[in-house]
Amino acid sequence: MSRKSSRSLWTEHLKHGANTSTVNTLSNSKHADTPPAAKIHFTGTVLGVDPSLRGMGLALIHVKGVGQFELVFSRTLSLGRTLNFYDCLGDIAQEMEHQIEQLRPQHVAVEETIFVQNFRTAQIMGAARGAALAAVTRRKIPVFEYAPLRIKQAVVGYGRASKTQVSGMVRSMLNLDTALTSDESDAAAAAICHAYTYHQV
Repeated sequence: MSRKSSRSLWTEHLKHGANTSTVNTLSNSKHADTPPAAKIHFTGTVLGVDPSLRGMGLALIHVKGVGQFELVFSRTLSLGRTLNFYDCLGDIAQEMEHQIEQLRPQHVAVEETIFVQNFRTAQIMGAARGAALAAVTRRKIPVFEYAPLRIKQAVVGYGRASKTQVSGMVRSMLNLDTALTSDESDAAAAAICHAYTYHQV
């Protein structure tokens, strides 16, 4: 008998109804105390966001069912070094507002901020993240955050997977001819993690 991959085992696990304690770390879910029997897996559209000051990644995924995904849209907002810090924040907010208006996602998924030793870097990342997510919350769209290890576990089946492994699995799961850019792949991975993790009544 052939050995099943971690991805296959994870999909089977979800199809048989994982409970809240197994698929944890939703930061904003309103259904955390709902009995597992009352839950169904997420279907619909989720916008994954990989916030960055100079290269924000976006990926809108249409979730048709467990393990059934379609990439609707992806884009990297590339901002040149000649653009100052505050103009970058303005462009990030404007881009998010535009895409939210055009794509109208049901949910937005983003990777939680990782520990950064350099205070200046953390400050820049936090500002870029705030500019992006403020535009989302103004439209009353729920935002969900997931730890990097959780995203890798959901997409690859291994929490210490490399970026190359995540990118390859994202490409495979979305049935793409070519891999997405690094920023777009990270955004898509967050969206896929949300699809596997979130439950709705």
